[in-house]
Amino acid sequence: MRRLLPVAGVAVALMMAGCTDSSAPDDAPSRKPAPSSSAPASSGQSDEAQVPVAKPPELDGSEHLAGQQPETRGNASFSYAKGAAGDALIVAARCRGAGTMKVEVKTVNVSFPLECQAGETATTYNQIGVSGVEKPGTVSVTAPSGVHWSMTVGRGEPPAEDQE
Repeated sequence: MRRLLPVAGVAVALMMAGCTDSSAPDDAPSRKPAPSSSAPASSGQSDEAQVPVAKPPELDGSEHLAGQQPETRGNASFSYAKGAAGDALIVAARCRGAGTMKVEVKTVNVSFPLECQAGETATTYNQIGVSGVEKPGTVSVTAPSGVHWSMTVGRGEPPAEDQE
């Protein structure tokens, strides 16, 4: 199942106000793929837990790839490509291991935390529709060294406005 969390306007300001930038000395950057400890879980878990972290999240057929980070452990940054005006930015993260990842999209001044669990693979999709998302940029992740993650950044239709 795909969880889509729209990020826009006031919600961005509220999320950013609650985030702090801290990293422990043990959280040194690691851009190498992590060992195979994130292999699929046993058959007694949900289908989502079966997806290995080594496989970055996929985009929908209508979305276009802008950047991707293979399985990584701990802190890392990677770049993504420019998009078309009017498109939203999609940040899809997959993680496994106990701890909180902090994801920062510096170009649009957006950050959000993702809770990761030991023995469980979780995938979260965030759709960002704020000014400047069409620009190329960088995603930076701060995570404990025991958290394995992969990420896909894409471009797609902007979030639908609530009709009231």
